[in-house]
Amino acid sequence: MAEKFESLMNIHGFDLGSRYMDLKPLGCGGNGLVFSAVDNDCDKRVAIKKIVLTDPQSVKHALREIKIIRRLDHDNIVKVFEILGPSGSQLTDDVGSLTELNSVYIVQEYMETDLANVLEQGPLLEEHARLFMYQLLRGLKYIHSANVLHRDLKPANLFINTEDLVLKIGDFGLARIMDPHYSHKGHLSEGLVTKWYRSPRLLLSPNNYTKAIDMWAAGCIFAEMLTGKTLLQVHMNLNRCS
Repeated sequence: MAEKFESLMNIHGFDLGSRYMDLKPLGCGGNGLVFSAVDNDCDKRVAIKKIVLTDPQSVKHALREIKIIRRLDHDNIVKVFEILGPSGSQLTDDVGSLTELNSVYIVQEYMETDLANVLEQGPLLEEHARLFMYQLLRGLKYIHSANVLHRDLKPANLFINTEDLVLKIGDFGLARIMDPHYSHKGHLSEGLVTKWYRSPRLLLSPNNYTKAIDMWAAGCIFAEMLTGKTLLQVHMNLNRCS
């Protein structure tokens, strides 16, 4: 694992200066690596997501994610501490400065695990499932009140501290701000919302989506917590929904 992580470090070229130490891998995505580190300023472990900026499209996506996470602050949403540039440099409120960078780091609170890992051990006790579902809906209500669609709710994006049974929604890389006065028809990117958590309505009419897509995904997650099995783990055949 150490050799693999060192290789990934070399590939992705981490540059955070001396403030963050004891780096450990948490996951690898298409645009970089997510890892944990100890923040020497407060002696606490944090999670850090690196976003690689390779072209105007990746800059656009990063700007959108940063704009969204900066407007969210809730007990059931993973807290973002700061957003850094190369060498751990502080970014100004003018996020347009990202166009001059090749990467950006999102420093956020470290959570012990995620719901996907918990469910690998089997279904949850009903009381635990109900508690997690309450927290998921509480966070989702806040997100929607801010006119934001998460668009990728799934167990792997729900983070948990098992000691106090706290659940928080994270990973807003696919989220979008929803203007209630603007029609979103024709603007849903292909591949959004992991298929097992995608509503039949979205499968049949992919060009028309609302907050309901997050609510459907939440319902699928609740069923999975109770049964230990993905609710709709099937080959996606639209004939099944028509």
